[in-house]
Amino acid sequence: MVAAHLWRLSDQWQRSASDQHASGFSGGSATILLGPAHACRFSIVPPAAAPVTRRNTIVRFVAVAALACVSMSPAAHAQSILRDAETETLLADMTAPLVTAAGLRPSDVKVVLINDDSINAFVAGGQIVYVHSGTIQAAKTANEVQGVIAHELGHITGGHVSLAGRGAQEATGISILSMVLGLAAMAAGAGEAGAGVLAAGQQAAMTKYLAFSRQQEASTDAAGAKYLNAAGITGKGYLNFFKTMQQQEYRYGITRKVEYMLSHPVSSERVAAISETLQSAPAWNKPLNQDWEERFKRVQAKLDGYLLPPAQALQKYPEGTQTVYAHYARAYAYHRSGYPQKAEAETEALVASKPSDPYFLEIKGQILLEAGKPQEALAPLRAATEGSRNSPLIATTFGHALIATENKANYDEAKRVLRSAVARDDQNPFAWYQLGTVYERTGDPARAALATAERASMVGDHRTAAVSARYALAGIPQNTPDWIRAQDIAMTSANSIDGDKRKRK
Repeated sequence: MVAAHLWRLSDQWQRSASDQHASGFSGGSATILLGPAHACRFSIVPPAAAPVTRRNTIVRFVAVAALACVSMSPAAHAQSILRDAETETLLADMTAPLVTAAGLRPSDVKVVLINDDSINAFVAGGQIVYVHSGTIQAAKTANEVQGVIAHELGHITGGHVSLAGRGAQEATGISILSMVLGLAAMAAGAGEAGAGVLAAGQQAAMTKYLAFSRQQEASTDAAGAKYLNAAGITGKGYLNFFKTMQQQEYRYGITRKVEYMLSHPVSSERVAAISETLQSAPAWNKPLNQDWEERFKRVQAKLDGYLLPPAQALQKYPEGTQTVYAHYARAYAYHRSGYPQKAEAETEALVASKPSDPYFLEIKGQILLEAGKPQEALAPLRAATEGSRNSPLIATTFGHALIATENKANYDEAKRVLRSAVARDDQNPFAWYQLGTVYERTGDPARAALATAERASMVGDHRTAAVSARYALAGIPQNTPDWIRAQDIAMTSANSIDGDKRKRK
C-alpha cells in the first residue's frame, strides 16, 4: 500500500455518464464533448458536401450516437478522486471569495480533484466543481486555476446542468422527426432519398444542440469574469488559461471554420469576448496572492511526485535541487519506487525547513507508517493532526498508525480520533474501515458492522451494506443514534437492491 492515504484514490466518488455535464474547460484532444455525457467522445468529422452514400450515411450516424449519449443513461462510469488535506484546504481557501462573489456560500461548494491528466473541469449537478489533476499540473499559477473555477461557478449559478436537458430535448425532437420522414421515404422505395433525410436531420439536431452548448459557455465565460472582478482577483490567469487552450486548439487544427461542430466557442473568441471586462476592472493590476501561489507550487510538486512515473518525477526534480518543491516531489517518487531511506531523507529535509508544518509532518509520518514503523510514525502524525486543526484526512492516517502498533493501549485513542474524523468527513471509506477495525479489536462487533455498512453504502455495495446494517441493529441498543443510523442504512440499501432488481427485468 504505497502512499494510499496521503493521496487517496477514493472509490466513493462515482459519477454516471447520465449525471455529467460537459461544461467548462476542456483540452488536449480534438473531440466533441456532448451534453450530460462526458464519457461520450466522438472525433470531429468534417461536414460532407458529397452526395449521400452508404459510407457517408454511416459516418453521419455519429450524430445519432452523440445525441443518444445526451438522452440515454449508460452504465456508471467511475473515476478516481484524489483526496489530500493540503490540496483540499488550498482549493477551499482560494475558491471562497469567488463563491461569495457568485452569491453562494463557501460551506456549500466543494472543489473535487479527479485523477485525470487531461485539462478539464466541469460541474455535474449540485454545487460541486470537478477539476482534473491535469488542470492543476498544466496551470502556471494558482490564479489560472481560480479562473477555471470561476467559470465553473457560472455553470452552477446558471443552472446549466438542468438546462442541458432542454437543449437535448429540442435537438432530439428534430432527429426523431427526420427519422420518421426518412423511414417513410425508404418504405416508399426511395432508399437514397430516405437516407438523405435521415442524415440531414441528424446533422441539424447535432448543430442545434452544439449551438445551445456554445451559448451556455459564452454566458459562463462572462459570469466567470464577473465573479473574479467582484472578488477583487485579477483576471490575468483567466485569460492566460484560455490562451493555453488556444494553443491546444492550434495543435489539433481546431479553428472557427469547424466551430459549429464544437460544444465550446473557440478560445480566440472567448478571449476577445471577456478581455475588456477583465482589463477595465480595478483588480486587473492587483498582485497575485503570494500565500496561495506558494502553496499552489507545493501542491503541484506533490502531484508530480505522486502521479508522474517516478523516473520522470526525479528527472524533473533532480537531487541537486534543494527547494521545498523538489524535496516534496522526490519524497513521493522515492516512496513509490521502493526507496524508503531516500524518501525518509527527503521528509527530514522538509521538516527541518519548517518543523511545525502539519503537511510536512504528515508525509514524514505516512512514510514511516508504510515502511513498517508505526510506533515512530505516531509523533509526527499526532503533531500533524493537531497542527492541521484535526484535519479528518490526516486524523485518519493517525488513527491507522495507532491501530497498526497493535498495542491495545492505543486503541481507545484510535477510536476517539477516528470517530471525530468520520463525524467531520463521512465521505472517507478508509476512515470507516479503520474505525471498524478498532471496534472489532476492542470487542464491539455490532459497531464494527455499522462501520462496514457505512463504507459499503458509500462505495455502492448495497448488499454488504444491508447485511452489515442488519447485524448492527441486532447488537446496538435500540433508539440510540448508532441504532437509528444502522436502521437508515438497512432501509436505503434494501431499496437500492430492489431498484437494481427492477432495472434488470
